[in-house]
Amino acid sequence: MAEYTDIAVTHEDYVTTVEIQRPPANFFDRSLITQIADAFDSADEDADCRAIVLASQGKHFCAGANFGSGRNDDSGSSDFTEEGFKNTTGILYREAARLFANKTPVIGAIQGAAIGGGLGLALVPDFRVAAPEARFGANFVKLGIHQGFGISVTLPRIIGQQQATLMLLTGRRVSGAEALDLGLVDVLTDQDQLRAEATRLAREIAENAPLAVASVRATMRADIAEQVARATDHELSEQQWLRTTEDAQEGIRAVAERRPGNFQAR
Repeated sequence: MAEYTDIAVTHEDYVTTVEIQRPPANFFDRSLITQIADAFDSADEDADCRAIVLASQGKHFCAGANFGSGRNDDSGSSDFTEEGFKNTTGILYREAARLFANKTPVIGAIQGAAIGGGLGLALVPDFRVAAPEARFGANFVKLGIHQGFGISVTLPRIIGQQQATLMLLTGRRVSGAEALDLGLVDVLTDQDQLRAEATRLAREIAENAPLAVASVRATMRADIAEQVARATDHELSEQQWLRTTEDAQEGIRAVAERRPGNFQAR
């Protein structure tokens, strides 16, 4: 098994669990997304792996992105610096597209917040198991920027164009129960049963004929990796010019200060 710094990978009964270990918020950066993609690639090559559970330690599944300063170690603050966008975001999105190219079914165990780019990560799995306390949100317009991580195609693919547009233009958060009604969540369960329920679904898939499962999944996922790659190119372009606006600077301050933004359309 490969060595990772921010995830743990375990395997039992044809199910591989990939656990993000950056509690409590599990903010992601290029390094974390690359590690998850590498773990997915390894699972694809393991004949004993027939399903994956993607989970997180701590209070939140993933509360968003840490773009940082663009340094090689991906450390730094979560502010939207010029250097961070220039040096990390494009590469990060290319790594994100890798997550959709894997061949093994993925079940997401979602607790707490899956916000912004964290929502994008929560949309990678084929299915989502969540607790009622989970919160899903695409808060990009509150930050004054465009959505990223391929959300432009993955969110409407799951909940439909109308509901996806509603989430994106309002920036509202939805609970686990609301997400179940939208089809964003497939199974709702108590917080203390979250990991067990996700594993149960993974095993239900894994007990079937593996070649048939792979074939059906490939048909149903079709060209999603290519769609995400194209979408992230556009998303990054929109994010780059919007990031330079006064509204984006105000949005970042407003979200940090937990208040509505005072936007001036400039």
